[in-house]
Amino acid sequence: SADEKAAIETAIKDLKETLTGEDEEAIKAKTQTLMEASMKLGEAIYKATQAESAASAASGEPQAAQQAEGDVVDADYEEVKDDKQPKA
Repeated sequence: SADEKAAIETAIKDLKETLTGEDEEAIKAKTQTLMEASMKLGEAIYKATQAESAASAASGEPQAAQQAEGDVVDADYEEVKDDKQPKA
């Protein structure tokens, strides 16, 4: 939201101003304020992702179908042992 964005921008501005000084406690306090504002943004993103996942599940669309086909590589491999190395 606009309020959360403003809070984060204000916290960044305040921290930048505080970093010009040498007051360690003030820097820690401003860093904490920025972290708290950022966590609110993270919570909002998480909730939006959960709501989107719930909507996809409710529509009956399997999660595997949501992935792009280019994400998975199916390959065969063969283990090659080097018999020329001395045994310990």
